[in-house]
Amino acid sequence: MTKLRRHAIPAFAVVVAAAAALPGSSLAQQTPVKVFISVDMEGIGGIGTGAMTSATGKDYATGRRLMTEEVNAVVAAIFARGPAEVLVNDSHGDMQNLLHTELDARVTYVQGAVKPHGMVEGLDATFDAAIFIGYHARAGTPRGFLAHTGSGIVKGLWLNDIEVGEGELNAAYAGELGVPVVLVSGDSTFVAQFTHTVGAEGVVTKTAVTPQSARLRHPEQVKADLAAAVRRVLANTASATPWKLRTPIQVRLQFADPTRPQILQAIPGVRQSDGYTVEFTAASMAEAYRLIRLMYRFVSV
Repeated sequence: MTKLRRHAIPAFAVVVAAAAALPGSSLAQQTPVKVFISVDMEGIGGIGTGAMTSATGKDYATGRRLMTEEVNAVVAAIFARGPAEVLVNDSHGDMQNLLHTELDARVTYVQGAVKPHGMVEGLDATFDAAIFIGYHARAGTPRGFLAHTGSGIVKGLWLNDIEVGEGELNAAYAGELGVPVVLVSGDSTFVAQFTHTVGAEGVVTKTAVTPQSARLRHPEQVKADLAAAVRRVLANTASATPWKLRTPIQVRLQFADPTRPQILQAIPGVRQSDGYTVEFTAASMAEAYRLIRLMYRFVSV
C-alpha cells in the first residue's frame, strides 16, 4: 500500500501540471491580470455642465457619485473575468474626487494632485493594460465638451509634431512602458479624436453639442456598455499594441499668455520659439511628462 502511494503522488502532480498548461483551463487562468485605471471627470456619463466637475459648482456631489459608480462598473467587470490587481488613479482637478469609501474594496486608490506623473501616477511596466475613464478632447477642439489640455493656460501641446491632449499624452507615457491603452470613455468628440490618433476601443458616454453642453445618455446605459467593453478588451490584451513614440521626444507647448514662456525658458534645455510657445527635447516620455506637468501645474506666474 505504501509503495502504491509513492508512485501515485508524482503521477497526480504530472496530471495537475499538464492541466494547468492547457489553454482555457481554470488553473491556467489564475494569474491575475493587472489593470491601471486613470479616471477624469468631464467625460463621465451623466455630467453635462462644467459646474458638476467643480467642488464649488452645482451638483458636484452628484458628479462625484456618478464618477465613482462608473469606476465600480469597470472594476466589477474586470474581476468578473477572474483574479485581478487594479490600481485606480484619481486624475481630475485636485485629484480628490472619487468617493473612496464607496469604491470597490478590491482596488488600490491613488489620491492627491502633488505627484510627478499626474494622471498616470502609479503606472509601470508590470501592468497588462490601461483604461482611461471620463476623458475629454484636447484644447481648442471644436465642439469638444469642456475640452482642454492640462489646464486653461495650455492652448496646444505637440509630441514629435503630433498634437495631443491629455489622453494621447498619457497613452504615450504608457506606451513607452509597453502598456497598451485598451479602453477609453468620454464624450463623442474625445472618443473620435483619441481612437483616430492612438486606437483602442471607445465608449461614448455623451454626445458633445457645444464646449459647454452635451446630450446625455443615462448612466445605467453607459455603465452597461463599459462593462461589456471591458469583457471584450480583456479577452484580447495579448494582441493589444502600446502607442510608442520615437525617442528623443520633441516637445512643443503653447500657452495662453506670453509671460509664462519668458519665465520657462530659464529652465535648462527649454527655449522660447515664439511669444506663446516653448520647446525642449526629452530623452524619454517619463522625462517629457514630468517637465510638461511642472510647466503648466507648478510654475506660478
